[in-house]
Amino acid sequence: MKSKGSVMLLVLVFGGIFLAILAALSSFVIVENRAQDISRARAEAFNIAEAGLEYYRWFLSHFPGDTTNGTGQPGPFTETYADPEGGVAGSYTLSITGNTACGQVQSMDVASKGTPSDAPGVSVTLDGRFAEPSVAAYSYIVNSSVWAGSDRIINGPYHSNGGIRMDGTSNAPVTSSLSSWTCDSSFGCSPSATEPGVFGSGGNQGLWSYPTPQMDFAGIAANFSSLKATAQTSGIYLPRYSSGNSRSAAYHKGYHLIFNADGTLTVREVSNVTTLSNVYPVDGSSGFTNDYTLIGNEAAYKTYTIPANCGLIFVEDNTWVEGTIPSKVTLVVANVTTPGVTPDVVLHGNITYTTTDGSAGLTIISGHDILIAPDSPQNMTLDGIFIAQGGAFGRNYYYYPSGGCDGLYEPRGTLTILGTTVSNLRTGTSWINGCGSGVNAGYQTRVDSFDRALSNDPPPFTPVTSTQWQFVDWRQE
Repeated sequence: MKSKGSVMLLVLVFGGIFLAILAALSSFVIVENRAQDISRARAEAFNIAEAGLEYYRWFLSHFPGDTTNGTGQPGPFTETYADPEGGVAGSYTLSITGNTACGQVQSMDVASKGTPSDAPGVSVTLDGRFAEPSVAAYSYIVNSSVWAGSDRIINGPYHSNGGIRMDGTSNAPVTSSLSSWTCDSSFGCSPSATEPGVFGSGGNQGLWSYPTPQMDFAGIAANFSSLKATAQTSGIYLPRYSSGNSRSAAYHKGYHLIFNADGTLTVREVSNVTTLSNVYPVDGSSGFTNDYTLIGNEAAYKTYTIPANCGLIFVEDNTWVEGTIPSKVTLVVANVTTPGVTPDVVLHGNITYTTTDGSAGLTIISGHDILIAPDSPQNMTLDGIFIAQGGAFGRNYYYYPSGGCDGLYEPRGTLTILGTTVSNLRTGTSWINGCGSGVNAGYQTRVDSFDRALSNDPPPFTPVTSTQWQFVDWRQE
């Protein structure tokens, strides 16, 4: 009896252990199965949410700038998502927010929540930003042939519709729209020679590409009349202060704009400029000529608060610029009132952002030139997107045969640009051997970097390179 009782006890003990293990194993299998079901459902939900973003990208290609899914009403909007067999795989819900400036949509944020039909308790939300791609994705865009000197360090895509002599260091694609071009003495080729679209002694030549499609300068041109009307109603507008169109002394008057970190704009009237003779223009369009970018006399005019909902400033006169930018601002300098009047922008001093996280930014659009002043800082910092729509970006050559480079205006030290340069004509901020053999005029060292933080979300009305709305950013919640 004792033996039978012991066996029974052992059976009960091991049977209990077996049942416990079986129960634990069954529970593990069930949990794993549920986990796999949830993982599969989340993957399906992710795909459905992504399909929602793709759908709205397709929608925007047909109805640009529409934030209402074609309904004329605010969202959210729920759409079914069919499976390949014609059934319903699930649904996505779109919540769309337009980011506006001056009452116009500049970009839009779309949250797409995907839910599979067989797991309604599981969902994934993807956030995407759509916008028209802008020039801010480039370091340089030039509509003419250009020479990047050996001192140049270029971080960001560099494109020319002409040929490129690249002797500098480039860390991103360098593209030319030409398969070949004639390099002459102004580009350091003597005698003139036929060269590939991109050539030179610069490094990272594996990043060079030619020919590539042209950048449509007519397509990226700003509509000055429309921007003037918007600035008059919602932003800041400054009428012409100078007079005449014969390039007389009165023609070269204008405004001196000083941006302040508190969001205000100090405006001074430039009543007189100092004429500098024997100056060679940056675009090489003529021989030595007169320069009118040095402020002679100025006086206080007004102080403005830049509107938070419309950071657009339109000036119909010559404009000197400097200061600290705390928000996103676009400055447009062009005259649409008086035929034959072509005001310039002069970068008088440093232009910096209060923060480089993308919340502050400056775009300057000039109908003519954007020039760096002769009395610019010895070491200059320029944060911004600079667009010389009808002229050139750069610094003229201030060499005087009688005195040479005496240190007053030549030479300069380091020029650092964070942002984008767009120029219709040839650019230049340094002149090879301009101060004698082995000594350049202008800036001796130049560092250019496109602003990654603003490349997907630039200041309002920054010109675009395509009218097709695209993903510029996305993330999973």
